[in-house]
Amino acid sequence: MDARIDGQTDAVRHPRRLDDAEMQTWLPVIRFVQLLPQVLDRALKDEVGLNHARYAILIMLAGQIDGGATTMTELARIAGLSRSRLSHAIDSLEERGWVERTSCGADKRTLSAALTPAGRDLLREAAPVHVEQIRELVLDPLTDEERGQLAGILTKLLPGVTAAL
Repeated sequence: MDARIDGQTDAVRHPRRLDDAEMQTWLPVIRFVQLLPQVLDRALKDEVGLNHARYAILIMLAGQIDGGATTMTELARIAGLSRSRLSHAIDSLEERGWVERTSCGADKRTLSAALTPAGRDLLREAAPVHVEQIRELVLDPLTDEERGQLAGILTKLLPGVTAAL
């Protein structure tokens, strides 16, 4: 029997409540997405003094064709960060000499960011630490089939999350 509040049944007020099976799927997802960045942060900080969010920004910049620069707007979009959070992260990376900012061509108001040679050196040092963590925590516990399933599931879910940003 549904509880009545203000003349509405509980089911009407909360029509999308998760059932037990859905909760058994959702709770491990929450726990995993909360804990994984913390573990990755700790390993990278201990080994190279860099947190995972900043490492991800450096990786994105490293992926640019011919080491080219990326506009701050595009980098914020790719990283899923607000412009102010990205700007703060880039400030920190620039202070350490790993990234440089420049204005883009004719539009001096548009800034871009690019890796410096020191930033590339840092990535060479950090990558083995990161790869080992990813293998240990995500890839190695799964079979090849499970990895394919995970990739398929995340590829299916990612557009909805990105669109919601």
